[in-house]
Amino acid sequence: MQPNYNKTRRACYRGYIVQGVINNLSPLFFVIFQRDYQVTYGMLSSLILFNFVTQILVDVLCVKFVDRIGYRAAGVTAHLFSTVGLLLLGLLPRSLPSPFAGLAIATVVCAIGGGIVEVIVSPIVDSLPSEAKDAKMSLLHSFYSWGQVGVVLLTTLAVRLLGEDLWWVLPLAWAVLPAFNTVAFLRVPLRPTVSQEEKIPLAALAKSKAFLLAMVLMLCAGASELSMSQWSSLFAEQALGLPKVVGDLLGPALFAVFMGLGRTAYGLWGPKLNLYHALLLTGGLCVFCYLGASLFPAPLVSLFCCALCGFSVSLMWPGVLSSTSASFPKGGTAMFGVLAVCGDMGCSVGPALTGAVSQVVTSSSLFSGLSPAQLDQLGLKIGMLSAVVFPLVLVVCLVISRRIENKGKLPAAK
Repeated sequence: MQPNYNKTRRACYRGYIVQGVINNLSPLFFVIFQRDYQVTYGMLSSLILFNFVTQILVDVLCVKFVDRIGYRAAGVTAHLFSTVGLLLLGLLPRSLPSPFAGLAIATVVCAIGGGIVEVIVSPIVDSLPSEAKDAKMSLLHSFYSWGQVGVVLLTTLAVRLLGEDLWWVLPLAWAVLPAFNTVAFLRVPLRPTVSQEEKIPLAALAKSKAFLLAMVLMLCAGASELSMSQWSSLFAEQALGLPKVVGDLLGPALFAVFMGLGRTAYGLWGPKLNLYHALLLTGGLCVFCYLGASLFPAPLVSLFCCALCGFSVSLMWPGVLSSTSASFPKGGTAMFGVLAVCGDMGCSVGPALTGAVSQVVTSSSLFSGLSPAQLDQLGLKIGMLSAVVFPLVLVVCLVISRRIENKGKLPAAK
């Protein structure tokens, strides 16, 4: 009797929703952390860095250990860490003498769970019997976006109803989702992935120009996506002067909606599209969005650019994964793990650069004549502008990859 792999897919979909919660819940409270716990821009940038540096380290460890312990044990472990991390996020900042230390500990624990989820979910879905696997991969990653939409909408409305003083209740409520998925991963059927004997060694992958380009593309994809999604809430409030509810709903929430729509659309109609052309067009759109968000004087136009950026980054991460998997079908866990490492490096470097540039501007004596509010606005706008380098590099790498491909040195992405 054929196992019901629909349950497996649904568990993987929920896994990406969990990751969407982990990566996007804390930034919604950044203004509260600043007000109640005196957390600076540099500290906020550090929390983002802690999250993705931890995920990078976990990704590296997963490359070595996941095949030994198996995907079921890894899935259960991932969701246990995610559950505990969210509980700690709600409890530790109010319990420890240093609220920032509590935030940092909770961030690291959550990131361990998120890192494992990121490495195992894509190869699990890739191993399931299906046609048009690149479209299935995009559909899978759309659930990260819908998880982001859900966490922004529900959390923003809950803060509005309960009051900002009760923000800590919300991480406790979100912990129910990974707890449920922990039980699911104990039961769902799993297929064996590529055997150890068939896998392409990492040393062989590292010698391939196609794979090296894929690593750079993944880094740029992560940086392009997270630089905007992690800072858009604070950017809307401080740099654009919008109320928190308006800023969250029209900034990070609409960003996630556009990203989810892009991934879902490719999941449904991807086989009819050329992946290279789609990535090139959306990469160019991403450059425009970063320029528009930071340079347009009208706040609502800047905010729309923040939101539209979600559509522009929607195909980057799943598109690079799909094309690389098609070029190296026997890459196995190691390949997905290395790509996850590169993506998470981008996820940490991009937002960290934005925060660091903002911090430098706000502390610079060159702008001492500005009021504190004007200085915050200028710092965030210049910080956001600095992140345009990542989609620019992505577009350049895509063009280089096509030129090498046309010379017969690089397998076609699609």
